[in-house]
Amino acid sequence: MAKKTETVDLYTEYEAELKNETVPFSEYPRPQLKRDSYLCLNGYWDFSIRNNGDITYDGQILVPFVPESRISGVKIDINDGDLIWYERKITLPDGFNKGRIILHIGACDQWADLFVNGKNVGWVGGYLPSSSDITELLCDGENSLRIVARDDLDINMPYGKQTKNRGGMWYTKVSGLWQTVWLESVPEKYITDIKITPDLKGVDIEVFGGEDEKTVVLGENEYSFKGEKIRIDIDDPVLWTPDDPHLYRFSVISGEDRVESYFGVRTVEIKEINGKKLICLNGKPIFMHGLLDQGYFPDGIFLPATPKGFEDDIVRMKQCGFNMLRKHIKLEPELFYYYCDVHGMLVWQDFINNGKYSFLIDTALPTVFLRRGISHKASELRRGFFLDTAKGIIKTLYNHPSVVYYTIFNEGWGQFDADNCYDELKPLDKTRIFDTTSGWFKAKKTDVESEHIYFKKIKLKKSDKPIVLSEFGGYSHRVEGHIFNLSNNYGYRTFQYLRDYEDALVSLYENEVIPAIEKGLCATVYTQVSDVEDETNGLLTYDRRVLKVSPDVMKRVADEIFSAFEKQ
Repeated sequence: MAKKTETVDLYTEYEAELKNETVPFSEYPRPQLKRDSYLCLNGYWDFSIRNNGDITYDGQILVPFVPESRISGVKIDINDGDLIWYERKITLPDGFNKGRIILHIGACDQWADLFVNGKNVGWVGGYLPSSSDITELLCDGENSLRIVARDDLDINMPYGKQTKNRGGMWYTKVSGLWQTVWLESVPEKYITDIKITPDLKGVDIEVFGGEDEKTVVLGENEYSFKGEKIRIDIDDPVLWTPDDPHLYRFSVISGEDRVESYFGVRTVEIKEINGKKLICLNGKPIFMHGLLDQGYFPDGIFLPATPKGFEDDIVRMKQCGFNMLRKHIKLEPELFYYYCDVHGMLVWQDFINNGKYSFLIDTALPTVFLRRGISHKASELRRGFFLDTAKGIIKTLYNHPSVVYYTIFNEGWGQFDADNCYDELKPLDKTRIFDTTSGWFKAKKTDVESEHIYFKKIKLKKSDKPIVLSEFGGYSHRVEGHIFNLSNNYGYRTFQYLRDYEDALVSLYENEVIPAIEKGLCATVYTQVSDVEDETNGLLTYDRRVLKVSPDVMKRVADEIFSAFEKQ
């Protein structure tokens, strides 16, 4: 494992931009349910770490960045048993209160208790957003908000790629608040959620909460209805695609409440075409040419210093010809998916693993030959945490047109009862593709045949399901001056010279990926968007300052892939 003395700080351009921000990540955090009442609580909070009653750290922290990160102003490891205390005062602006005050926590790892004026509000955990009505706990004038978090890296709870001893393909542990904290004011009867289900003729919109009578305002048209659901057909709709990511923006009015939202008109399904099962977007076969996206940054670790870090990753990969990102074992803030919606980047979303990991059983043996028959046992506690988080992810991302695919288990990490998990999760969203076991330890119930190939030639067998190469590549090139770990390096094939690296990458696509298309291959996920800590197998360096490949060259390769797919 790498020692701390062997690593160096890397600085992104976004960190410099952060210095100009009064409140970091102040963008409205929920673009598909947006109100005009918004009070962002990011910024400096009083912060302490307490263990067995002793205060081991006392100062301030810049929310929403984790204490392990440099830009939080803390940069300290959180140990088992530590209680992480966040405190700040809140005074509501004049005219802000419309009736009810809702406290939103984007995410807090691994769990936290919330207190308003010393009274417990509730519990929040892990990767999912939470909302609490705190109206009755507020007083006139100044109020106190306290969040007490704990993160012992309990493996019963989803933890993704975090580890206490980072190294290789496992990354720095993060703790506490890592997404936006914010308040909004709503009427006594307010819209709690919207669910949007598109097809090729329009959308079904479900509106929960609020008054019984509601109105949808779409362009110059108004659609009034009672209850929760309305169907809106659109004459000659503009379909959402990666090439033309058209979004329809609309409002919902219910009594005194009004929210802004949007949708894309698109469908995702599997069809048999010319004897092959293929994934189709809007009824037409599409080759999903993608990258593994870990979502780690050297400044904020789980976040870039500004949201532009997310957006730039998406835009730069599109410029290289990619039309899909596989968000790997991490749920991002909704802003990330909004940028994918806007820029036309398809998203494959992984669920978050929990449970014990075994390098021998889960990685080493299956990489070589043992790819079937293994499943871990899961206690009711672990099973519940995993499924509850997976269901929360489905609910959180349901309205985003860019999200087209879910991965339940990756390479056996914490895998249990895979077929039963498919049966429980798939009915929650029949509009998207479900990959039950990405890589190996195959399940019977899955929508695709999903393979990981790193150390062998890409050779695929025909299948009665769409064939996806859900991980491959991982070629490594270290760019001097942009390396996090000066001693250790992690990658699957290393190239000293940049030209050799790019030539090998092009050859991999032209000589192995493109020939596999005739076997039914319809999607690929190259490892990966950027370097991450020890890993130097990204197209971008970890600090996002160097793109190791020519966008023109990669765009040419993408055009060759799409052309070969269209000719089959």
